[in-house]
Amino acid sequence: MVDVPDTLLLVAETADGRIAGYLLGNTHLTFLANGRVAWVEELMVDENLRQHGIGRQLMEHAEHWAHATGAAYLALASRRAGPFYLALGYDDSAVFYKKTLS
Repeated sequence: MVDVPDTLLLVAETADGRIAGYLLGNTHLTFLANGRVAWVEELMVDENLRQHGIGRQLMEHAEHWAHATGAAYLALASRRAGPFYLALGYDDSAVFYKKTLS
């Protein structure tokens, strides 16, 4: 993942080197934005380490990265963490649909 163009992979570690969380994002071009948009594919923080600002720091870094790439906006889908993203200033703006392909 580290070498995939237009991809961001962030890993947060504890002081003793354990993985505390990660964020995987990417950018791509769209007609809707008339240019580049950024998307957070995955954000995970260890359950035992939540409420310590790790997720917020990962998202802030992703926002800076998205801005630096020229993205018009940063978006994501979340089923369980809506209040977290609302607290970071994100708008609830769409419904996410998917179809599993076998």
